[in-house]
Amino acid sequence: MSIDNSLNKLIIPTGYMGSGSSAITDLICEFDGFDADNGTFEYVFLHCPDGVFDLEDKLLIGNNSMRSDEAIRSFEKRMYELYSNKYWWVADYKKRVGEEFWKFTKEFIDSLVQYKSDSYWYMQEKVDFSMFVKLGLRAALRMFTGGKINLRKPLEYKTMRLSFINSEEFYSRAKAYLDKILEHLGLNEKNIILDQLLLPHNIYRAENYFDERMECFVVNRDPRDVFILNKYIWTRDGDPVPFPTDVGEFCGYYKRLHSVEKKCNNTHIHVVQFEDLIYKYDETVERIMDILGVDKAKHIEKKHNFNPDKSINNTQLFNKEAYKIEAEVIEEELKEYIYDFPYKNDADMKQSF
Repeated sequence: MSIDNSLNKLIIPTGYMGSGSSAITDLICEFDGFDADNGTFEYVFLHCPDGVFDLEDKLLIGNNSMRSDEAIRSFEKRMYELYSNKYWWVADYKKRVGEEFWKFTKEFIDSLVQYKSDSYWYMQEKVDFSMFVKLGLRAALRMFTGGKINLRKPLEYKTMRLSFINSEEFYSRAKAYLDKILEHLGLNEKNIILDQLLLPHNIYRAENYFDERMECFVVNRDPRDVFILNKYIWTRDGDPVPFPTDVGEFCGYYKRLHSVEKKCNNTHIHVVQFEDLIYKYDETVERIMDILGVDKAKHIEKKHNFNPDKSINNTQLFNKEAYKIEAEVIEEELKEYIYDFPYKNDADMKQSF
């Protein structure tokens, strides 16, 4: 009996600045038939620097021979880092995705390359001490042999790979590449969850890469708690956070972060408020199950992974006296993002995570 692949869902939880996308992963993993084999591991190969989206922009916007060579080479290097680096927390794809990831990547690159050339451009130069030594040796040999020995200029690599691909060609090949990865991860046999495969800033690109099986959940969260969690909770072990911890800078950063998000009308993009998962648990879970076409009977491990009674301690942290001054600044500067809590909660900070 053949499997109807259209029934299988690709779930992409995403969000801003630790807004709680992992709560979506935890919740949906409670549904029968939904898996996140790598838990809340963040899949960044599409949107990371020199990832697929950067490759798209370089090849389709202002392309030229040198730009396409750099684009392909930078993409190849980044994908190999993600594939091979066992100690980078966003990497180790050889283990997390499989050895096929690198095979699929090389096939994708080959499908983009239209010309190979031994011509030269400045990015092939690796300007360091060894290069100057080689240039000196090259000049000396040319001088002592009267030009009979003329070594090729030392370059970091010899062959340029060029691509003047059009948008239709790029998207069809990029989608085929992504489909291979998703099929290898099991999408043809089951529903899968890939945390952070998209970011809110690039969800407008989704229609060029995904079909109707994708459902992306963008999680928003009250910025007062986002600020406090980033500044005071998640730094308790000495780890830095990639966001401003000065409240004024945070507000400006937060506004600009949201302002660069391109809106889209994709019906497979769903905005979820983190607090609704707690204070409006039943109706929010029902909404998510409706989106996924899941019957209530399939919620077989209810509150096993995501327990609103526990997660409530990650909300209303701003009520603590120590944070009130900073919280008031955020309330004034970011009015449109403030959540209307149904009642006051006295969070247990020891239970915040």
